[in-house]
Amino acid sequence: MPDTNPASARDLIKDLGALLGEVIKDQHGEALFEAIETIRAESVREYRGQAPQGATVSLLDGLELDETLVFIHGFCVFSQLANLADDYVSRTQAVRQDPLALLNTRPELSVAHVSDVVSKMVIAPILTAHPTEVRRKSVLDREAAISDTLDARIDLVDGRDMRVERLRREIRLLWQTRVLRGERIEVADEIANVASVLGRSFLKEMPNLIRRLERRLGTELPGILRVGSWVGGDRDGNPFVNAQTLTHAVMSHASLLLSSFLEELHQLGSELSISTELTSVSPDLARLAEAGRDASPHRADEPYRQAIRGIYARLAATYQAITKRPPARPTDLEALAYQGPSELIADLEIVGGSLRAHAAGDVADGRLARLITGVKVFGFHFAQMELRQNSDVHERTIGELLAAAGIEADYASLTEEARIEVLRAQWRSPRNLTTPYAKYGAETLKELEVFWQAGAIRTAVGEEVLRRVIVSKTDSVSDLLEVALLLKEGGLFELSPDPSPQIAIAPLFETIADLQASEAIMRTWLTLPEVVRARAATNPVQEVMIGYSDSNKDGGYLTANWEVRGAIGRLVALGKELGVTMRFFHGRGGSIGRGGGSSRDAIAALPAGSMESGLSVTEQGEVISSKYGHPDSARVSLETLVGASLEAALHPVDQAQEEALSRIMPRLSDLAFKAYRSLVYDTPDFARYFHQSTPLKEIVDLKIGSRPAARTASGRIEDLRAIPWVFSWSQARVNLPGWYGFGSAIAGYQEAVGASAAGELKALYQSSPYFANLVSNIEMVLAKANLEIARRYSELVDDQEMAKAIFARIKAEWLKTLEALELVTGRAELVGNNPALAHSISLRMPYLDPLNLLQVKLIKRLRAGQDESQAETVKKGIQLTINGISAGLRNTG
Repeated sequence: MPDTNPASARDLIKDLGALLGEVIKDQHGEALFEAIETIRAESVREYRGQAPQGATVSLLDGLELDETLVFIHGFCVFSQLANLADDYVSRTQAVRQDPLALLNTRPELSVAHVSDVVSKMVIAPILTAHPTEVRRKSVLDREAAISDTLDARIDLVDGRDMRVERLRREIRLLWQTRVLRGERIEVADEIANVASVLGRSFLKEMPNLIRRLERRLGTELPGILRVGSWVGGDRDGNPFVNAQTLTHAVMSHASLLLSSFLEELHQLGSELSISTELTSVSPDLARLAEAGRDASPHRADEPYRQAIRGIYARLAATYQAITKRPPARPTDLEALAYQGPSELIADLEIVGGSLRAHAAGDVADGRLARLITGVKVFGFHFAQMELRQNSDVHERTIGELLAAAGIEADYASLTEEARIEVLRAQWRSPRNLTTPYAKYGAETLKELEVFWQAGAIRTAVGEEVLRRVIVSKTDSVSDLLEVALLLKEGGLFELSPDPSPQIAIAPLFETIADLQASEAIMRTWLTLPEVVRARAATNPVQEVMIGYSDSNKDGGYLTANWEVRGAIGRLVALGKELGVTMRFFHGRGGSIGRGGGSSRDAIAALPAGSMESGLSVTEQGEVISSKYGHPDSARVSLETLVGASLEAALHPVDQAQEEALSRIMPRLSDLAFKAYRSLVYDTPDFARYFHQSTPLKEIVDLKIGSRPAARTASGRIEDLRAIPWVFSWSQARVNLPGWYGFGSAIAGYQEAVGASAAGELKALYQSSPYFANLVSNIEMVLAKANLEIARRYSELVDDQEMAKAIFARIKAEWLKTLEALELVTGRAELVGNNPALAHSISLRMPYLDPLNLLQVKLIKRLRAGQDESQAETVKKGIQLTINGISAGLRNTG
């Protein structure tokens, strides 16, 4: 029977597993349940070394295909329940975070100083739709119901624990809910998933946190937190994102938000039953009441209710003006729509001011104050939508526009210097490039329509709804100027006195080469006369996005991390030199190979000066539901993000630590880069090995995202997206992007430096948050990997001689990395300094290993092309294992 306050996740996992067993037994019978239980117990024994290696495999081989699918489904659901148990224990046992804890621990910091620092920061989680969230929304809804049941306070009824009965019912519903998607997920589905998280968690928790900070610091901070979304506006490699999806996303968010505000106003009207027989009101409130007066004599002496009625009517008109449909609870009072959030805030503050002036300040500080903060934070748009596209598409679009306008017939053939001059001239020109007399290609029209629609959306919903354009694969200044001209075509330009974009243009530096060139590119950009004048007029902050995923695929984990840090440091110095405030947008994924791991540790590891204006960070895939799917989890995640950001911004620079990093890390990076590139890019047939030894093809067939897995059909590693690259390696339990090259780097450094190397590396690990975080992440990756299972995946390769040679290299680097970790940390066991993580991993692995073994078996059967009549069933089994392994590993993409 589930303990409502378990001492550990183990207790709750055991209880939920027992209820799952009852459900399986009810539906599939005692015999199959016992067979599953026998395999489970043997897998646990084998994982602990209490059974011979291979014992589990022999039991799995005894299952018929239909029994195999039930077994896989059972272990998948168990992994989901284990996650829910982990999350429940974490949020119920977590001490409430204090983002301003440094005021207590560092007495030299004054409230005034901290307030000044915080007031300059903008911290923004950006939700994206990258396809590592393999669960359907229906499954996520069922998980949410189980989570809510664990949180609920349910009493005994007739001697029965109703929580247990409700949990059993919810687990049964989860068991009988289809796991796999029948059709590929569409952008509209991804938009709905994001909207669900926004409404469930961000709507309440973000304003609440801001109010806590404001009360503590004694100042207003409505701009410190923002939530953003790429879903519906990120066109990079996704042919299904266009002007229509952008509009749909914005309107979905606005509808959700304004409906919530209307409901809050309705509740506020019920609450403010204050009578003029007992108190007075301000003249401004009396005017609002007059505008909202109704004929009922029962409310003649209740001016606050009348005022709220008028405000409600105006907001209802706003809802209809933006969404083009009436709200769920209409009003019979005709009123003008608000022209922007500031008008609504002004009316609400009149209500609050009157309450405070007439002995009801505590009433004003309740629901009304929360609503005002919500409007200040979210405006009428909720999430700030972002546009993203690959620079190659922008280049082709501008090239066609210039040719059609008779300005430059062959833009693509121009040198970079010539391109800059052409583009600068068009920036200054009062004329647009487009003409109704030209016929443009489909790609160009699609891009133009997005920018035209962006202008219309900002007019309808508010300027804050769209405030940044991300330029993927930025490797030149012309990449940024091209976007400026597209903004101009969309009417998103201030034309006088100095022409300037109304939306920020942010480069995305992704590859190792782009990161290394970022300072030179930004120096040229920031010193262009047009950009200098524009920044002075409208954009005082220069935002730069740093990509962790493609840099990792390009150069390996250690090198990518060092180059990311180096690029940020050089750009911070450039900003100080030019008097430009730099704000960084970290394109991190859930997995270590894509910049994942602890947010607090990652922020602490950033270079000095990079957090002074805050940060943006992508939240994607399965990380969204784990960090923000539950309101309590969202609260902790947001508190952690704010607290870590503030600590990093105020942390003094340790020069000795920076000097040690600068001395050691470039050499480690160079050694790791050579080892990684030698395997991944310089080894013949490595791409073939990767494609055949991982379930990449089966992942692509899983219909888990609206975006294609590769940029082209070439099959080259260079053209594969980072997400399926990392996801495939994690499924095969190799996790190669998260560690390969580290062992060679440490061994090579020891060889070059000699006896002092070990001491230097240990000292760096002890003193540097950056190096400690890097090492900690590698430990976690290896703790979730399994070399023996990885070897079984290598058996899927048709050329076994080639496969054995490549796997031998992977194994050799694996062993080197384990030795390197022990040398640096002084611990033989992985994640030995994190008992909670070690315990969680040890609980999960016995349930994941059988899924991997079955995945290999089923993939081998499917690829052999036999049993065509059962091919769909086999494919379904493979896809179910992908779900289960993903759930068990959690940070997979």
